[in-house]
Amino acid sequence: MTTAAIKSPVNVRMIIFAALAVVIIGYPVYIYLHETVTGGITDYGSYKLVDLKAMSNFEMDQTSATNKDVPQKWRDLDGQHVALEGEMWAPESAAGALTKFDLVYSIAKCCFSGPPKVQHFVKATVLPGKEVYYYNNLVRVVGKLHVNVVQEAGKVASVYQVEVESIEPK
Repeated sequence: MTTAAIKSPVNVRMIIFAALAVVIIGYPVYIYLHETVTGGITDYGSYKLVDLKAMSNFEMDQTSATNKDVPQKWRDLDGQHVALEGEMWAPESAAGALTKFDLVYSIAKCCFSGPPKVQHFVKATVLPGKEVYYYNNLVRVVGKLHVNVVQEAGKVASVYQVEVESIEPK
């Protein structure tokens, strides 16, 4: 027998293909399993990272809802220190520092099933002495979350409110 190289059934192209397959299939599976296990709330000790899309994904009467209509797992976040990632919506603001804005998981993707629902938006109020400017892309807002159905003019005006301590672009 000669010392000629024996052809291996595995080559570099097969390894690259397998790695890509793991990434393409594995990452969505990881995201799905992570959301299933955490339920949209990941506790990091000093704060909880809350998935805005999961937090707003429930049906609620838009005119006469009460706090009891908000699922318990979201009501349990009342008064907690949280981080929320989403997009800013501030239609009434001009250039300069903001004192308030709305946060939504995605302005473009939030409302395919009809008009936006009040629970899709988090009313954000900037703490006195803090300066926050409008960011056009995804941001992370850190602050104290309040879960409280607020009625105004005969309809629900807000479900979630956050006292903004800091904001940074993602």
